[in-house]
Amino acid sequence: MIEYTLPVRRLRVVKLLFFALFLLISVVGTPLYVLKYGVSLSEILLFVFFVVTTEMAITAGYHRHFAHATYKANSVVRFLLLFFGAAAFEQSARKWASQHRQHHQCTDQEEDPHSSAKGAFHSHVGWLIFYSHKLNMDNVKDISKSRLVMHQHKYFGWWSIVSGVALPMAIGFWIGHPLGAFILAVCLRITLVMNAAFLINSFAHLVGKRTFDKEGSARDSWMAALLTNGEGYHSFHHKFPSDYRNGYRWYHWDPTKWFIYSLSCLGMTWGLRRTQPQHILKAKQSY
Repeated sequence: MIEYTLPVRRLRVVKLLFFALFLLISVVGTPLYVLKYGVSLSEILLFVFFVVTTEMAITAGYHRHFAHATYKANSVVRFLLLFFGAAAFEQSARKWASQHRQHHQCTDQEEDPHSSAKGAFHSHVGWLIFYSHKLNMDNVKDISKSRLVMHQHKYFGWWSIVSGVALPMAIGFWIGHPLGAFILAVCLRITLVMNAAFLINSFAHLVGKRTFDKEGSARDSWMAALLTNGEGYHSFHHKFPSDYRNGYRWYHWDPTKWFIYSLSCLGMTWGLRRTQPQHILKAKQSY
């Protein structure tokens, strides 16, 4: 049994300034830029590209591949998931996976990094601003064997700057809109993608139906799924974390599962783990 230390109450000034600055630029800078300069199709496409790739790198990569090992992927896919995952500025895949596994093992207990029992603000972003967390990396020994994962972890600062700032800015200069690239494809995009990830910790534990565990806080919500790239069927996910899907029915909104499945059709991912329908039905009927 892995032992975890409790979060320590401490103001994280750097994180507070980071969130505040990016939020300010996003909320104030975006409308001012659009009003003064307008927005071109190339800027919109650049923004959309980085939103989609970085958000997918978190949901399909950091979450379902590295944290839960719900499928296997070739080296090209793993590199791209690590590269664009770093662009989201949500720490290395190794650290993210360690924290997430701790959350699953200690959900809503004192050791849970972002326990929803402490309120919506705490589970959304307060846990990052007002608490220091010491991780036990023994819970990610499997992915720590990967040299690529360890390189991203060790040099995460460089990975994130190159993928999340330098690349969109370089494209911005190339299309003739460097300021637009900075405000839209860097600041606004990081703010939106981060908060989408944070919603999984907060919204998905507070709003929706407790389909598979009436005592647990994780909930299923189509609205949360729309906002989080398919991660909103959270009660199912907490019950069956090894399933590569969050939306277990074919019509459930889950772009991440469709992306993973599409890659499997191309032979780039394989070993997609699915919970048998009878096990899902049994789990539903038991509550």
